[in-house]
Amino acid sequence: MNTPKEVVEIVNTLAQTKGQYKINKTLILAFLAGAYVAFGGLLSIIVGGGSPGIAVENPGITKFLFGATFPLGLILVVIVGAELFTGNNAYFMPNVLNKKQGIRTVLKNWGLVYVGNFVGAIFVAYVITHLTHIVSASPYMDSVQQVALTKTSHSFLVTFLKGIGANWLVCLAVWQGMAAKETAGKIFAIWLPVMAFVTMGFEHSIANMYFIPLAIFEGVDITWTTFIVKNLIPATLGNIVGGGVFVGMFYGYLFGGDK
Repeated sequence: MNTPKEVVEIVNTLAQTKGQYKINKTLILAFLAGAYVAFGGLLSIIVGGGSPGIAVENPGITKFLFGATFPLGLILVVIVGAELFTGNNAYFMPNVLNKKQGIRTVLKNWGLVYVGNFVGAIFVAYVITHLTHIVSASPYMDSVQQVALTKTSHSFLVTFLKGIGANWLVCLAVWQGMAAKETAGKIFAIWLPVMAFVTMGFEHSIANMYFIPLAIFEGVDITWTTFIVKNLIPATLGNIVGGGVFVGMFYGYLFGGDK
């Protein structure tokens, strides 16, 4: 197993590499990451949302099923390689703290990856899910509606705080994945924190780029403005804080310097 200091060294090298990608490579890798996260979301709807009988008697079990299947997306991102906005919130911070990369490089990467993630998630929501009618009937449609309405019903502050919790755990999952040296260990290390954040109901901006637009495509009474203002903006800001500060900056400060 890699030590925390060795993990930060791996992160620093990866961040340098990510910062040098050409725009088209970044966008393609970001599209793939958005699609992978969306596939995890679809699997969650089919398994967790497809168990209404269990939800009546044991709602915690249903939430666990939802959470236990969702990590497919991040596992694919890490194992096969892709650019995920929320993971990148933490990647660059140790190098920024040690002045090895500038904030301009970080913001360029985040902006490109965010756009690519959005396109990938929307593609799976509309083309792979909506047009194939996979979730158009009950109980899956009921789950799609409930998830989207719940995610757009909170105040800005609540969604922001849930965004912190989500990406704190997502970036810890990425960090743990880099601590493990074998593929099986990486998968389990990623699975556990991601399962936890989904089961607990936190807000992940890239996942929500799939869940809420899918509901809109399926005819749920939510507007794009409501999606962006009530969920996407506060969740994104919370994700930046959760990953960038609580993982990237803290571990970069603790293990990334020469002091």
